[in-house]
Amino acid sequence: MTDPVTLSQAKELIRCLADAESVLLLAPPGVGKSEAVRQAAAEAKLPLRSLLGTQIAPEDVSGVPRIVGERSAFCPPRVLLPEDDAPFCLFLDELPASPPEVQKAFYSLLLERRLGEYRLPKGTWVVAAGNRTEDRALVRTLSSALVNRVFVLPVRVDLEEWFAWARAHGVRADVLAFVKYLPAALQRPVPADPVPFSTPRAWALLSRDLDLAEAAGRLTHDERRALAFGRLTAHDAALFCALCENGLGELRPAADYLADPALLPASETAMWFVVNRVRQAVAHGQLGTPDPVQVSAFLSALGEEYRFALLLDAVEHWAALGAEGVMLGSLKGATGLASTEGA
Repeated sequence: MTDPVTLSQAKELIRCLADAESVLLLAPPGVGKSEAVRQAAAEAKLPLRSLLGTQIAPEDVSGVPRIVGERSAFCPPRVLLPEDDAPFCLFLDELPASPPEVQKAFYSLLLERRLGEYRLPKGTWVVAAGNRTEDRALVRTLSSALVNRVFVLPVRVDLEEWFAWARAHGVRADVLAFVKYLPAALQRPVPADPVPFSTPRAWALLSRDLDLAEAAGRLTHDERRALAFGRLTAHDAALFCALCENGLGELRPAADYLADPALLPASETAMWFVVNRVRQAVAHGQLGTPDPVQVSAFLSALGEEYRFALLLDAVEHWAALGAEGVMLGSLKGATGLASTEGA
């Protein structure tokens, strides 16, 4: 299988390929596969006709028979073969979750663009989407015959693409700020138990729910928690709510705090959040090459508990940034060597 592509890359490939061969997008739940197909069709000015694989029977694909003269002929459903001959985008959603007999009914459609003796209008796209087997989303095993008839395209979440989409669609500033400072929260692994978990779709829906509650004058602390825990992974929901109560919108990029420790938040919850973000930025080399004097001043401005949380398992990273003196002083203070030397 090919390496995963972003949603925008998937849209480009759909535009290039979908009128010649069938494309199957595979990705975790809530990534935005269906929206990408809709956008691609709209940009190509093709009407979108959808079939949901989990809600159709084989005859919904092959059609029902009628007598024509002395013979029977199958009449395909209108959604698959409209009365005019204009091209359209046929979207087969949740194809991997459809029963084997439904998957089998799609064979000739996916490979030959044909339903019995009828062919799809020239220029018609055939695009399918669904979740992966490991996503535990009622996915059935795809037959080798079906896989051999489609171009399988794994899709991944891209943070910057999602931010661009979210801003364009009015996602709330507090949601954007949280995901910006904790990017891993945008897409969490599918949990083993049937509980809410964080996905791009979950964050977008939470933003809408918060807007509705706020417009109705009902966005209290308890109601924010109820909405967040009903949409997100539990620890994301807890941290999001705690930070909303402690100035989430005032948090800044990690590099800003190194440049000016006076910007550090007063709230303990927000402070631990900043510490976590700085740890991640240092571990992934996202701070560039800050002035060692600034690095030392930043670490010195922290309380001992926060400083040790930053240095834990990251000594080499901080040493490369020029923090040897502060680290040595912290070690001496923790072990009592400083008082021994002064005696």
